[in-house]
Amino acid sequence: MIAEAPVAGEADLAASPTAQAIRARGTLIVGGDENLPLLSQRNPITGSTDGFDATLGKMLAKYIIGQPNVNIVTTTPETREAMLKTGTVDAVIRIYTITADRAQRVAFAGPYLLSGQAIATLKGTTGIDDPGDLNGKNVLAVAGTTSVAAIQQRAPGARITTFGTAEECVQALEQGKGDAYVHDLTVLAGEAQLDSKLQISGQPFTSEPYGIGLKLDDDTFKRFVNDWLRKIEAAGLWQRAWQETLGTVVTGGAPTPPAIGSVPGS
Repeated sequence: MIAEAPVAGEADLAASPTAQAIRARGTLIVGGDENLPLLSQRNPITGSTDGFDATLGKMLAKYIIGQPNVNIVTTTPETREAMLKTGTVDAVIRIYTITADRAQRVAFAGPYLLSGQAIATLKGTTGIDDPGDLNGKNVLAVAGTTSVAAIQQRAPGARITTFGTAEECVQALEQGKGDAYVHDLTVLAGEAQLDSKLQISGQPFTSEPYGIGLKLDDDTFKRFVNDWLRKIEAAGLWQRAWQETLGTVVTGGAPTPPAIGSVPGS
């Protein structure tokens, strides 16, 4: 798939000083993660980072540089804005939900994927199928994510405990420190694939549009990235990336990519 990914022409590059600088450097620096199954996970045998977000990062690097040269710098929901502001990373591709509030501090290309908050419990748990069932329960979430606000809105009687990473939330659930764990469906799908103790209860109860985080006010680079997204979608490469990653767990065919610029903040 990467071999078929497009490369930007000289006219495309000339329109974006940021893209020109990345090509001169020879590496795209992506704020991301290497511990998110199906999204961005490092293979200890091959050394490659695989998954939907990781594949998009490689295709964007190829578009800019001509080769899929990516350096992934670990970011968290609490550090990504600062990393973009200081130029530590060129882009954040890490299940970054677009909101109007965040768009005051970060520019978003996309959206490139729609997902939603869902509920995970330990297998055998019953009676927790929708957000209303979380009232009165101990619920786990990752700090700084939209999961927290979603729980507060849909289950105001829930007792929320936050942790810094998804891995810590899963561990806490298995240790009995919570009745349920709320996160984005794409994250939960990856975790459930690796951990037979988890089950996903019910359907997503929010709509989460993911965007590629960019430095605020770099309008030319935002247009450049959006143009690239349109090209890989039109070529069917977006759909193939989905089928080979999330599509191995989430039932049904590849969804239709969301319309670029279709949500507030994008």
